[in-house]
Amino acid sequence: MDRFADRRFVDGARELGGPAPHMSPGDGAGRRTLSPKFNHIGAPVIHWFADHRGRLLTYWVVGKVRGGGLRTGLLRHGWRKGFDSVDIGLIIRAAAAASQPEPLVVRLRCADGASRWCLLRMMRQAMPAGAWRWYGTVEDMHDRREKQAELLESALAESREHHRWSVELSPQVPWTATPDGAIEEVGPRWRDLTGTSPEQAMGAGWINALHPDDMDRTLALWRERLQSGDPVDVDYRLRLRDGSYRWMRARAAARRDSRGAIIRWYGTLEDVHNQKLAQQAVAESEEHFRLAVQSARLGIWDYDARSGQRSWSAEFRAMLGLTADAPATTELALSLVHADDRHKLKVMMDGVAANVLPPHFEATLRVHRADSGAMRWIRSTGWATRTEVGQLRRIIVTFLDVTEQRDAEERIRWAATHDPMTRLPNRTLWQGVLEELAEQARANGMGFGLMLFDIDDLKRINDSLGHDAGDALLWGFAERLAAAAPADAVVGRLGGDEFGLIAASLADSDAVQACSQAILEKMRAPFAYQGQLLEAGVSVGGAVFGEHGDDAHELFKAADLALYASKATGRSRLTMFHSQLRADAQQRSSMIHMARQVIAERLVVPYYQPKVDMRTGQVLGYEALLRWQHPRLGVQAPATIAAAFEHGELAVRLTELMLDAVLHDMQAWLGAGFDPGRVAVNASAADLQQGDFADHVLTRLEQHGVPAEHFEIEVTESVFLGRGAGQVARALDRFARGGVRIALDDFGTGFASLSHLKQYPVNVLKIDRSFVSHVDRDAGDAAIVDAVIKLGSSFRMEVVAEGVETAEQAALLLQHGCHIAQGYHYGRPQPAASVLAARNAPPIALKK
Repeated sequence: MDRFADRRFVDGARELGGPAPHMSPGDGAGRRTLSPKFNHIGAPVIHWFADHRGRLLTYWVVGKVRGGGLRTGLLRHGWRKGFDSVDIGLIIRAAAAASQPEPLVVRLRCADGASRWCLLRMMRQAMPAGAWRWYGTVEDMHDRREKQAELLESALAESREHHRWSVELSPQVPWTATPDGAIEEVGPRWRDLTGTSPEQAMGAGWINALHPDDMDRTLALWRERLQSGDPVDVDYRLRLRDGSYRWMRARAAARRDSRGAIIRWYGTLEDVHNQKLAQQAVAESEEHFRLAVQSARLGIWDYDARSGQRSWSAEFRAMLGLTADAPATTELALSLVHADDRHKLKVMMDGVAANVLPPHFEATLRVHRADSGAMRWIRSTGWATRTEVGQLRRIIVTFLDVTEQRDAEERIRWAATHDPMTRLPNRTLWQGVLEELAEQARANGMGFGLMLFDIDDLKRINDSLGHDAGDALLWGFAERLAAAAPADAVVGRLGGDEFGLIAASLADSDAVQACSQAILEKMRAPFAYQGQLLEAGVSVGGAVFGEHGDDAHELFKAADLALYASKATGRSRLTMFHSQLRADAQQRSSMIHMARQVIAERLVVPYYQPKVDMRTGQVLGYEALLRWQHPRLGVQAPATIAAAFEHGELAVRLTELMLDAVLHDMQAWLGAGFDPGRVAVNASAADLQQGDFADHVLTRLEQHGVPAEHFEIEVTESVFLGRGAGQVARALDRFARGGVRIALDDFGTGFASLSHLKQYPVNVLKIDRSFVSHVDRDAGDAAIVDAVIKLGSSFRMEVVAEGVETAEQAALLLQHGCHIAQGYHYGRPQPAASVLAARNAPPIALKK
């Protein structure tokens, strides 16, 4: 050890308060004079000492180290990093438990990264002033441990071989007992089995190894045999040396003297654990089978082919309604089977006689119970076993009553193909019949007619009277339709309020029209419901196979287009398919496609039409009208995508784009000091039925800095009708509370009643242009306009006339008391930039 290490050793000792360790120069000289070869003989040892906190103060190594050097390893890693984390915990716990713990076997990491087995010894020594320090050694025992491991493995192998010979190959333990039953000798394997010495089994000591549950039974038998002298044969569980129990079989016989007195009992103890478990498994299996048969309600027919004996289980007899003493004969079984199924059972019986039955067979039979005659469906499943030479040995047939199951399956099949309310075929079944009829017609060149029906007023009745009334209407309509249809017709409910009829007898358009008129005539009578009369019109679309379509899909599509046309052009009528309907459908599809492109590319551009005070010419506000910018054709009117406004999803997305653009324009106007008055944006029923529409609009107004009094929502009468009326009411109320005015557009053309004007917070009535355009030439229109103006005045509402195009119309409206108008007479719709540019123009009424 160099002088630097000496100084650390001395300084460390002084720090602990003890004297400097004495190191004899002679000792050091002696070590230096010893031959280096001694380093190769002894195991390498690290000598060390540490302070009371476990901090290593110094160490030195004696001997030739391996694995890159133990000392080098410590220098590189520090002593904590040199040990495994588990060994560190072991060292710390040992140091805390005793001042001189037992030696510990640990692994120390060397400089080359490998670990070697070492023996750690340590001792704690008290120092003056209450301090103490640790002394210890770390001895390399890796090679020795490896050798010991080899010896241990060899010993274990020998032990296992010994165990095999002594336990597995010598399964019996001999024993003897005195005439009164005290054990006097027991074989040496007793120790191997129980872990106790043979001496501990002497007398009655063996009883301590019995399982508690087997003790009373075994001892009672043993006492009885001691009295009678009869041989002993008993099974019990014996506790083994590991604490587990194993089944053993004890057998013994008494040796007697010439007078018959018992001299000694000689017995053996045999391991029967596996046999016992197998017996228990068989018993449990049989019990499980019996319980399974009972719980599954299976009947058993057992036929022994060698003896010819047949046996029927009690469950099978109960299934057939037979008594316990009824003979298990083939004739009796055949007599109970339904006549139409009797041949199935006979084939099975003949197969048994001819030895041709397959290993597994099944059949479902109808059986009449012997006691009540009730018919039951019985499913039979059989298994046949044969001998090695192929001779039939046994047949086991199980029987299960599946009557309820078949009834349930039949109900499920019916439910899957029928409408539960009207009990008519549903769309799936009806469509299948249509495809079959189309295949037949294509094969024989014949035609057939198809009609689709839609109840016009079901939605209104649902909303006004409730769904019970609507269901009653559906049921009554289905009943009348089925009664009025041709005898060969298949009538089905296709979903909602739509019904379909197909009939081969309707071979041309004239036959379809005649049938339709008869059905429409029958439907004109009102339907009775809880003392009320429900009146509902029916729209009909018709098509004929061969004339309007050559396959089922094409024919159905033709009738569907015709139905759509009936609903759009007056309802309660038949429309036969014609080619223009397909063109119209293609146009609608094109509009929808174009609208999706408009939305995707954000092509919406709002145009603004002024609302003017006809007395002063002052612009009071604007209505924002949707336009869109075609990449090549320029600005387009909304009519080019009109079908999109009937599409809920697209209508909502178009409104959102309009709202974005209008609020952006209004923000710019207000920022430029221009007051646009109130700007109206149209909202559809789909918009208002979104739960958060009103809050969303009010939030957007706030984000753009647009006061609510500058904004107006226009709705049509249709938003008050339908299942979402409640949501519409909440949205309009939220707008009203937020300061946004509500305008009712196209008033007088829809189905809204006066109660809606009182029920909803409507501020503005807009007279539809269809009345205004002829107000100066049609007395009827003039009367309607006058009535609307007076109605609005009565409800303290602002009245606006739409579509004012001439001075004569304006003058007449003023005479009736309508002061506000919009139309070409006062200004065409124009983009936002034009509105801002014209802000300083004179009042519109003063233009010449």
